[in-house]
Amino acid sequence: MAEAVDQIFVAAKHWLVSLAPEAWQPWVSVLLSIAALMVVFGTLFAVTTVLERKGLGRIQNRFGPNRVGPFGILQPLADGIKALVKEDIVPRVADRVVHFLAPVVMIIPPFLALAVLPFGRNMTFVEFDAAILFFFAVGASMELAVFMAGWSSRNKYSLLGAMRAIAQMISYEIPLILSSVSVIMIVGSLSPGEIVAAQAGYTNGLPNWHLLTPWGIAGFVLFMIAATAESNRSPFDLPEGESEIVAGYYIEYSGFKFALFFLGEYLGLFAVSGLGITLFLGGWHAPFAFLGFLPSWFWFFAKLFALISVFIWVRGTLPRLRQDQLMNFAWKFMLPMALVNLVAAAVWHFMAPLPVVARWVAVSLIVAGPYVMLGRELMVRKNLSKRTYRFAE
Repeated sequence: MAEAVDQIFVAAKHWLVSLAPEAWQPWVSVLLSIAALMVVFGTLFAVTTVLERKGLGRIQNRFGPNRVGPFGILQPLADGIKALVKEDIVPRVADRVVHFLAPVVMIIPPFLALAVLPFGRNMTFVEFDAAILFFFAVGASMELAVFMAGWSSRNKYSLLGAMRAIAQMISYEIPLILSSVSVIMIVGSLSPGEIVAAQAGYTNGLPNWHLLTPWGIAGFVLFMIAATAESNRSPFDLPEGESEIVAGYYIEYSGFKFALFFLGEYLGLFAVSGLGITLFLGGWHAPFAFLGFLPSWFWFFAKLFALISVFIWVRGTLPRLRQDQLMNFAWKFMLPMALVNLVAAAVWHFMAPLPVVARWVAVSLIVAGPYVMLGRELMVRKNLSKRTYRFAE
């Protein structure tokens, strides 16, 4: 019974494909995969927007959406209708073709990246050996969409926002990739399926996830920080700095085009979170053996919701960084720590014959030493004083 529930979507797809003529079956399979990807993550986008607005309202002691539908759950539908009926205003001096294509280009790479991730047992839409490399290659093309939007608008604020975004995305893409390389080194494969398979099983009741190693903890933290910056999420949302550049690279977009940028950012967030789950959190494997009866796809999306909740929590609690702090943190802390973590992963691998305690101590020292030294060096001459909060009565 558990196996049938686990493979229900796989079996349903095979049944639907079998109904088509044999010559059409490959095309029907591709179309079903595309439709499933768009429906699932389009729905997840709608759900996440409600959860984020209600979560931020709770964190900031105010009401979230509560008017449209029970408890405001139909708010995404109202937002979608509003985006569709709003007037599409294009600046007179804008490059109309590039201005139109930018939001379209923005949403294609996340869907391509999501297609190579394993969402459950036998639930990878496109599986090949170099899928991780493909993921980063298509993810980098989102920078092109950002530049297209900023340049085509012929607005100095949109162009400045695009330059900020590209500088930020390039800077944090390097530690994002390097933190992933540590997992690739240990597993010896660029295939997400093999990376998930390498984290199967349990030792002393704990899962064999990469997160539960000293280099895995450091790599996961670095990965999540870089993923936050790559997704333009707070506190790294400087490309949308309302106080300085009036909403950044999409200032000249309205209506449905603006909604596509919004969708693209969330799809990118889902994709990079899914990659983090695949690399460090065991993919679709259950956290404990006795919970293995639940479907594999349930565990993947449960972990995805957990990471999304962390992103929402961070957005509601941390203030926005300055541009100099953003770049200094990327190049002076994130990049060196990602390189150190590669060394730590290599030491962990070559110390395999030694006891686990010895490996933990050695690798933890390799990670902790540079962390302390870099932290102290970056804080020198800051003269930071204790912050005092005063609330109005």
